[in-house]
Amino acid sequence: MEFTEKKVLVFGTGISGVAAANLLENAGAEVVLFDGNEKLDKAHVLENFTESKTPELYVGVLPEEVEKELDLVVLSPGVPVDLPLVLRLKEAGLPIWGEIELAYRCKKGDVLAITGTNGKTTTTALLGEIMKTAYPHVHVVGNIGIPYTGVVTEDTDDTVTVAEISSFQLETIDAFCPCVSAILNITPDHLNRHHTMENYIAAKLSIAKNQGPEQTCVLNYEDEVLRERAKELSAHVVFFSSLTQLEEGVYLKGDKIVYAHDGQVEDVIATDELNILGRHNHENAMAATAMALNYGVSLDHIRQALRAFQAVEHRIEYVTEKRGVRFYNDSKGTNPDAAIKGIQAMDRPTYLIGGGYDKQSEYTEWINSFDGKVKKLVLIGQTREKIAETADACGFHDYVFADSLQEAVDICYENAQNGDAVLLSPACASWGMFPNYEVRGKMFKEMVHALKE
Repeated sequence: MEFTEKKVLVFGTGISGVAAANLLENAGAEVVLFDGNEKLDKAHVLENFTESKTPELYVGVLPEEVEKELDLVVLSPGVPVDLPLVLRLKEAGLPIWGEIELAYRCKKGDVLAITGTNGKTTTTALLGEIMKTAYPHVHVVGNIGIPYTGVVTEDTDDTVTVAEISSFQLETIDAFCPCVSAILNITPDHLNRHHTMENYIAAKLSIAKNQGPEQTCVLNYEDEVLRERAKELSAHVVFFSSLTQLEEGVYLKGDKIVYAHDGQVEDVIATDELNILGRHNHENAMAATAMALNYGVSLDHIRQALRAFQAVEHRIEYVTEKRGVRFYNDSKGTNPDAAIKGIQAMDRPTYLIGGGYDKQSEYTEWINSFDGKVKKLVLIGQTREKIAETADACGFHDYVFADSLQEAVDICYENAQNGDAVLLSPACASWGMFPNYEVRGKMFKEMVHALKE
């Protein structure tokens, strides 16, 4: 779409909305910025724009006369697609795009995109590092924290963009078509937004909806949903697996990641050469490897990046050791399935801090995954009573409540002994106590470092 003299509504004033608005302003569009929060500090929002390119800004209510003048709507990821205003604009025939779709319409070069309930950030960061060993101009963008619209104007025809795409962002794609996509896994999450599991699955699968046989979609063979739904995809499907020997694809063979193709099996890397812990991280490495191989990256470049890669911040991140107790920050474990992987990565008796915002998750599988490793569960936040009830039902009674993260850290440190671990892996979102999981994780690390030995 040509944006000159088009009137575009950007719904949402966070980092994605601001980046999208700036891109549109620079492309010649007339931008209207809107946020439903009527208490928003308008002056603070407008500080992100130059005086010559300051958009109209409305908060609380969008005037009806403005609605009638619009040519396009760009939603920030946090804006639900079923809000009355959004539905009304859609019924009026307006295209409803997300920030990812807007950037894709403006991009040059190639895009590789990753989604899944868990592992997206690690796989995206790892694939980005692989690409940087092979190509001079690489962007790593999306749900990882860098808006795609904020860097797309720097693209050249040789740019390779690696994008982490959430289910929220996938709800608002239209023409978006990556050269290589990946869906790492699908387990229940964000049902307060998507309402049903089928809606959530459909959002994840849509990353490949525009791909054809000339593009590749990488899938986790051990995910039953993905293995079954793979036959619906038009893309060339490549599997990775941590449990099954594949005739074609990337899989775990003993303590090695291997690549099976054209009747031969090549060693990629031994798992003890990786700096990231746990089977789930071996899966992330396999997914990134499969994507890179199918984009044409050599095994030498892939091995170089795999050996050098360090754990992503907030994902089973080692913090420090005090009095023989090791502390790990897994604040990015924002749902039960992610938190299960955090527990599985622990190799010592663990004091676990859990709880937070209720995304309508169920916690039975998480509690059952403790498998004798968890000495005590310290619960915080909105979900603490719900998790406690589940723990009782599962026969796990070694839990206590804390009124703050600081109190939870103190309880763990007072009780933990030499040889134990303390793990923040909440199985819940941070909202209500913290702005996001990054802030929660950073505060945890600050509290840990402040503990007296």
